[in-house]
Amino acid sequence: MRADARKNRDHVLAVAGTTIAEQGVDVAMRDIARRADVGLATLLRHFPTREALLEALLHRSFEELTAKADALEASSSPAQALVSWLRDCVAWTTEYRGVTVLMAAAIDNPDSALHTSCVTLRAAGARLLTRAQAAGRARQDLDGTELFALISALAWLGDQPSLAPRADHLFDVVTGAILTAAEDGGAGV
Repeated sequence: MRADARKNRDHVLAVAGTTIAEQGVDVAMRDIARRADVGLATLLRHFPTREALLEALLHRSFEELTAKADALEASSSPAQALVSWLRDCVAWTTEYRGVTVLMAAAIDNPDSALHTSCVTLRAAGARLLTRAQAAGRARQDLDGTELFALISALAWLGDQPSLAPRADHLFDVVTGAILTAAEDGGAGV
């Protein structure tokens, strides 16, 4: 890609990130193009669909969250790793209003531009969950798909103005329901 085309693409992505953070994932592509000061045809040449735009925008974050899961798996206790990763995942999903709805749909749609990244992210969480389950620190009746659904639910709570002040407390309630008591009898992480 030519340097000027790369610069234009990067500018569009930066503007799209700001716009989606402010207005949500349903913002019109035309509005993103207008704010980026490019024509709609230019935007669509780089990103032919909303999902393609989101995949390009979110790809780095997906990679970072997957790498974070790997690092936590190697450096933290099973329960700490799971809770820390869940907290980071939920915090990230609330940056872009409405993204969890698209991610949940993309999991089951191999034709979605977001599918591969979402499946990879779900697998990273599932590994942490399986590790916590093997250590006796997480419920045995959960799987990676259900964990992904809980992330979506917690992110949705953060998107609701009336519930946002309770989001941290509700995160603790949900993680408390996922984790089992430690062998020493304590329920802490």
